[in-house]
Amino acid sequence: MISLAFCLFWMSCTCPVAQAPPPPAPETLTLTQCISLALEQNPLVLSSLGQYQASLARINQAKAWSQPSLDYDSDLQPRLFDFKGSGESYFGISQTVEFPGKPGLRGKIAGKEAEEILADIDLLKLDLTFQVKEAFYGILISQEKLKYAEQDLDLARDFLNKAEVKHAAGDIALVEVLRARVEASKAANAVRVFGNEVRLAKAQLNFLLARKKYEPLEVKGDIKKPFVSLDVDELKERALVFRPELKRIRFSLERESLRKKQGALSYLPDFDLGLSRHRIEGEGTTWDFTLSFPIPLFFWQPKRGEIAEAEALIRSLQKEQDYLRNAISLEVEESYMNALTASHQITLYEEQILTQAGEVYNMFLFSFQEGEIGGIELIEARRTLVEARKSYADALFNYDITLAALEKSVGQSLEGEIK
Repeated sequence: MISLAFCLFWMSCTCPVAQAPPPPAPETLTLTQCISLALEQNPLVLSSLGQYQASLARINQAKAWSQPSLDYDSDLQPRLFDFKGSGESYFGISQTVEFPGKPGLRGKIAGKEAEEILADIDLLKLDLTFQVKEAFYGILISQEKLKYAEQDLDLARDFLNKAEVKHAAGDIALVEVLRARVEASKAANAVRVFGNEVRLAKAQLNFLLARKKYEPLEVKGDIKKPFVSLDVDELKERALVFRPELKRIRFSLERESLRKKQGALSYLPDFDLGLSRHRIEGEGTTWDFTLSFPIPLFFWQPKRGEIAEAEALIRSLQKEQDYLRNAISLEVEESYMNALTASHQITLYEEQILTQAGEVYNMFLFSFQEGEIGGIELIEARRTLVEARKSYADALFNYDITLAALEKSVGQSLEGEIK
């Protein structure tokens, strides 16, 4: 009798094993693609676009005429609800006709409100673009630091191997080997830390792109960007033209000016027109036409109401506009100076610090191999080199972020002006 174990062994050898499908390859995106995806898929942008579509629909509502009314009047009824026996009746239609210009003016006001919402959407897109750039460069800087941490781990392991060889030859004490092992453990832990930073930075970018948090993602780009040569006064002038906040203020001022005009038009009367068929028993049928309009006895009310409110809001918006213009100019200048400082730091690292740190480490490594110095000096030289590389990566990241902040403060991309 064939045992159950043999049957299971035979089935495992002859039956094909179902393999799980391979995980999807991570999507590789450039910065331009990330920004486009965010502007197309981010829920806040989609929600704002829905509000803008609703505001466009309100334009037609604002210009719409009031509905006409059908009127029926039955008089002189011998009994209640005896319509056939009534001695006199009216049947007609009436319509309120606004003074010419009022419906169109309401439509213009609603149009300005829609343009205000559109300016808010532009501001949201500007802020979202900055956040995407910050997350994108955050991935690049984390990957760069991970690369430096892996290089540091290689150096630490190389130092450990050399220390063990020298200890076996009796050239150094055991404490030097133990110190080298500690440094190798620290370097390995740094690799894990920066690996986690890369994963978290990718999760942040996925969130902005409306993707699943840990969906596979790779980015394609260079953290080192060419320097931008721009004139700060020109940037300020452009910011005063392109910033969405100032556009919104301008639309608000135009809206309130229209509302003030609307208040002035309230002095002009609307008309009620009516046409009805008039029947009197025994006298036949006739037609009645009615025209009525209000008399502006209380002419001061619009001045105290809509007009006064619009004038107060115009003054308030003008003060807010002046404040925003000054604040934006200051913001542009601050962003420009930050970008300039970051560019100078990059130049300093490239021309002096990185080269000197590398030369010092190589000198100390040679001296250690020759037995002229101990492990502590070499460890300090290696730490200096690694920290210089990390600080250089931070300087590159700071320049990218300050340049993105400068673009945000101007309200316009500067990509085409990078030389």
